[in-house]
Amino acid sequence: MTEIQSPPDDKVRCDACPVMCYIKPGMLGACDRYANRDGELIRVDPHILLERTVVEGGAVVPFLEQSADWDGEILGAPTTFVTAIGAGTTYPDYKPAPFIVSSQVEGVDMVTVVTEGIYSYCGVKLKIDTDRHLGAECATVRVAGEPVGHVTTGEYGSQMLSLGGVNHLTHGGKKEGRVTCEALLDLCNGKAVEMAIDGGSSVIVQAGRPPIVNGAIEERMRVGCGSATIGMFAKQWFGKVDEVVVVDDHITGVLSEHQAGKVLGITDTGIKMKGRRSTPGRYFHVAEPGAGWGGTNVMDPLEIVAGFDARKGARPGLRMLMVSTTGEQHAYYELDEGLTPVQRDLPAALTESVERIKENCEPALCTVLFMGGAGGSLRAGVTENPVRLTRSVKDALTTVTAGGAPVYVWPGGGITFMVDVTLLPENSFGYVPTPAIVAPIEFTLRLSDYAALGGHMDHVRPLEEVRREQGKKQIEMPSRPGEDWPLHPPRARVS
Repeated sequence: MTEIQSPPDDKVRCDACPVMCYIKPGMLGACDRYANRDGELIRVDPHILLERTVVEGGAVVPFLEQSADWDGEILGAPTTFVTAIGAGTTYPDYKPAPFIVSSQVEGVDMVTVVTEGIYSYCGVKLKIDTDRHLGAECATVRVAGEPVGHVTTGEYGSQMLSLGGVNHLTHGGKKEGRVTCEALLDLCNGKAVEMAIDGGSSVIVQAGRPPIVNGAIEERMRVGCGSATIGMFAKQWFGKVDEVVVVDDHITGVLSEHQAGKVLGITDTGIKMKGRRSTPGRYFHVAEPGAGWGGTNVMDPLEIVAGFDARKGARPGLRMLMVSTTGEQHAYYELDEGLTPVQRDLPAALTESVERIKENCEPALCTVLFMGGAGGSLRAGVTENPVRLTRSVKDALTTVTAGGAPVYVWPGGGITFMVDVTLLPENSFGYVPTPAIVAPIEFTLRLSDYAALGGHMDHVRPLEEVRREQGKKQIEMPSRPGEDWPLHPPRARVS
C-alpha cells in the first residue's frame, strides 16, 4: 500500500506517479487507477495472478475472482505467476518494487520482481496487413488531428507505422501529448483507433482485427509480390493461357519473361510493359501507389501495358490473364486482329487458379506491439545497483515478461523490449497524465542470482502469502506450444 500523507480536509495524496494527486473521498485520481475510500488510498483495478492450465492454444480468459470465490486453497505454487498488472509502481523511484515474490520451481528457488513501469519513452509499432497504399514513408499519422507518429517501411504484404515516443508525448503541445497517450492506451488495450495519414488514407486499427482502410474492411494480405506469385502458380497456368501479368505496386510479374515461364517453355508474347524492368519478368514502378489493383493507383490494369509487338511473338487470339496479388481483381483478355486486348469472360480453366491465389492469402490483421524502455528508476526497484539487472538480462540469467507474456529484448544498452499486446490479459495497460503509459513488467531469476546482483532481499515474500491477500484476480493462462512458462529456471547465455 502506498504511504499517504492526508491533509486535514480528508483528501489523500497519491504518490504512485509524478502527478501526486490529492483525491477527495469517494473520488478517483487523474489516472482512474487509484481512489480515496473512506480516507484510505486504494487501487481500483485488481492485481492479476496467472494460473497455468494444460490447455494448449486459445486466449487468456477471465477465470475467477479470488476475493469473491477463491477459498484460499493453494493450487500449486509452480503453476501460479504473479504479474505486475495492478501491482503498483516503484514511484518514488528509490523504493523497492511492490512485489518481490519467491517460489520453488523444479527444485530451484526462484524470485519474480513485479512492478508497473511508468513509460514516457514508449510507443507502439503497427503492422497493418493490406495491399492498399496508406501513405508515403515518413508521412505524419494523426489522431483527432494531432500528430502521433509516422509511416515507416512497407513490408511483405503489410504497411508499418510507428506511433508514440517521447517526442510526441512530451515535446509537442499539451493536446498532442494527451491524444498520443490516449491512442497508445487504446491500442494496447485492444480498442479500435481511427487515424489519418497526411497525403494518404484513413485507417481504423485494432489489435488482432482486420484493418479498415478508407471505410473498407481488408480481407486478405497478398500471397506475395507479383514475381513471387508468378513463381508459385506458373505451372497451374501452363497450357491454359499464353500470358499472365500479376499487377503489383512494388514488383509486377510477367509470366512469359519470368524464369518460371522459361523453365516451362512458355513462348514470348511480345508484351511491352510500363515501368522499369529489373530482371526478366520483374517490373518496378509500373504505376503510382494507391488503392487500386495490387496497391497501385490504376483501376484499369491495361494502363500498365504499353502494347504488343508482333515481331516478338504477339498474335491475334493471344490469351492474357491479369490478376492482382490477392486475386481480388482479375480480368481476361484476347488480342484482336490489331493486337489490341479485348476483355472476355474468365474461362473456367482459369477460375481455379484465381481462387487458389485467394486461398493462399492469409487473413489481413492488425498487429500492435508495445515498445518501451525500462529506465534506471524502474530498475532501482529491483536492485540498488541497476546496471547489474541490465547485465543479468543480457546474460539471460533474468527473464523479462510483461503481464506474463514473453517479450523481445533489444540488443545493445538498456532494457528496451517489445511485446504483442494480444498476449496480455485484457486492460493490462494504464496511464498517468504526465502523460505516460503504465505497463506491467516482471523480472524472474534464481534467488541466488537475485542476491548476487544486490536485490532487495529483505522485501522478498513467499508466493503463498501473496496469494492469500485480498484484491487479487486469478485468470487462466493456457500454455502455448513452444512458449516457456515465465517461471522456468532461466538458462544462462554461454559467453
